[in-house]
Amino acid sequence: MAYGNALAVLADPTRRAVFEQLRAGPRTVGEIAAQLPVSRPAVSQHLKALKQADLVRDEPRGAARLYRIHAEGLRELRDWLDGFWDEALANFKDYAEKDQ
Repeated sequence: MAYGNALAVLADPTRRAVFEQLRAGPRTVGEIAAQLPVSRPAVSQHLKALKQADLVRDEPRGAARLYRIHAEGLRELRDWLDGFWDEALANFKDYAEKDQ
């Protein structure tokens, strides 16, 4: 149930804002913190939680670390959400065919 962990981690608004910063591409802690009203240590803690939930990956880049969204980590969450869409479409199809 990794999607449950991802939902729990993304429930925090600041953590979502950190995650949103990575949509535009890889960023360092400093680059993320510069766009948010939180400190670099706070951003680091949020990134740690996102990394533990397998939503981001990091790699060394000189003296810094570069963080990016981990697409594979989003797969289970997306599959779970897509299940709602698939179910809604199936229900709509059943409803539409029932009237014919």
